[in-house]
Amino acid sequence: MITISFRASTEEARNIRVRAKQERLTVSEFLRRQAMAPPKPSLKIAISTCRHTGAKIFVGTKELPPLTVESTRELLTDFP
Repeated sequence: MITISFRASTEEARNIRVRAKQERLTVSEFLRRQAMAPPKPSLKIAISTCRHTGAKIFVGTKELPPLTVESTRELLTDFP
């Protein structure tokens, strides 16, 4: 069997170990299952025309939650 090594930050390693433990798997088995899982379908983004300005804008699909001031603030919390 081949060994694969990679670098991870302390926080990343801790998160991997916690998630593996939650699923009652070894770290190796957890990572193996994550790597071999079928890819999740991507959510489609459409381009539309703004009814107010006529500008081209991106529009999310029904599967995406609405973009709010609160969700935007949350997305930007780690932004410098």
